[in-house]
Amino acid sequence: MTLNLIFVTITIKKRKKTTEEYLHEENISRIFEENKLKHSEILLRNYY
Repeated sequence: MTLNLIFVTITIKKRKKTTEEYLHEENISRIFEENKLKHSEILLRNYY
């Protein structure tokens, strides 16, 4: 029985974000929060 192993090295580096990326993520978070609020308002309206 022959077992061949290949050794691989993986390097993970922390990538620095640009200002545009931070702003984009913040905008996405804000939109998600707005949608959650709208959704919850709709659900509450339908309950009562």
